[in-house]
Amino acid sequence: MTDHHESNTGPAECGPSQPDRRTFMATAAGVTAALVAPGVIMHSVAGPRTEAVTSDVRWGLLVDTAKCADGCSACIEACDRENGLDLQTQPSGAQPTRWENQKSVWIRKVKLQDNQTGRVTNLPLMCQHCEHPPCVDVCPTGASFKRADGIVLVDRHTCIGCRYCMMACPYKARSFVHEVMSNQLTRVPRGKGCVESCTLCVHRRDYGEESTACVDACQAAGHEAIIFGDLKDPESPIRMRLAELASRQIREDLALNTGVRYAGF
Repeated sequence: MTDHHESNTGPAECGPSQPDRRTFMATAAGVTAALVAPGVIMHSVAGPRTEAVTSDVRWGLLVDTAKCADGCSACIEACDRENGLDLQTQPSGAQPTRWENQKSVWIRKVKLQDNQTGRVTNLPLMCQHCEHPPCVDVCPTGASFKRADGIVLVDRHTCIGCRYCMMACPYKARSFVHEVMSNQLTRVPRGKGCVESCTLCVHRRDYGEESTACVDACQAAGHEAIIFGDLKDPESPIRMRLAELASRQIREDLALNTGVRYAGF
């Protein structure tokens, strides 16, 4: 018998010669993609990042509330699809109202009313990816943490579900997973007993993609109310737009230096 770990300097009996192996494998991959199913196209994707995350960038969002349409939920629906939240199912016997209050929500539409003018503003509210995140300060295990590029995340391996971070978040942006996950996406693992929130589509960041699901959906809906980008790059679209619009943070009094900014209110 031949050890499969041994090197083979001669040609294989039923395959290509060693020098042609790479060419053969590339061709075979193309043939396999073509034979998956009629009408199905296998798209190649960029590989994951190989370098460490650095503070050279700080990812963030700018929301122009003047363009955020009343009644539109495109960003919420896109976020749910991207992160598997649309796979949540109401447990058998659970009361609908209780389930609505318990299921995970990473973006919610909020209406703000000016008490002096009565003007109502619509805006999507999610994790604000603070420079000084209160959720990180109160976490007893270090499960809540901020990456060097400004994205605030939860390590599900060390989250004990104490929910201190939920109490500390002034934006009520975090959800607790109450039920066992029978369906979830491999790119966004979720689990019962853990806290979760908007990740700025961190899986896209780590594969070199340039946008987020909510931004793409808002643009497709024709509103273009959300811009994503590097807040440290003066040439980035988000920085150039911030230079044109008066913007502010939600709860500026807390001095958290949020990564999400709002214009138009």
